[in-house]
Amino acid sequence: MSQLLRFPSAVPRDPGIDAWFSKPDDELRRFAQPWFERMRGCGADVRELLHDGHPTACVGDAAFGYVNAFSVHVNVGFFYGAMLDDPAGLLEGTGKRMRHVKLRWAQQVDAAALSELIAAAYRDMRSRLGSAE
Repeated sequence: MSQLLRFPSAVPRDPGIDAWFSKPDDELRRFAQPWFERMRGCGADVRELLHDGHPTACVGDAAFGYVNAFSVHVNVGFFYGAMLDDPAGLLEGTGKRMRHVKLRWAQQVDAAALSELIAAAYRDMRSRLGSAE
């Protein structure tokens, strides 16, 4: 049995996600939006949905990344982040598979390294799907 987190209801563009980002008085959601846009732009096979109340990006129906906004920070997360190469040391977490990058208003982010993690998570899921099918 596959251990991939799969969402058959994922669609090319979920209007609920755009509504999530435009929630009034929630600047942290807008702070997360460019990172989700990078996930959306990874390939023509990217699909999306709101999962557990936050934007989730999939390759087809297999989840590879998400963003979420909390009270003072944003997480850019990866469902198989523990397996990603992270030379900049951005990833946090101790779970078996998932990792995230925590972003705060006043802290600089290594945009190039985070962009590469997003691309790597996408490529990793494409590879997992190729070997699972």
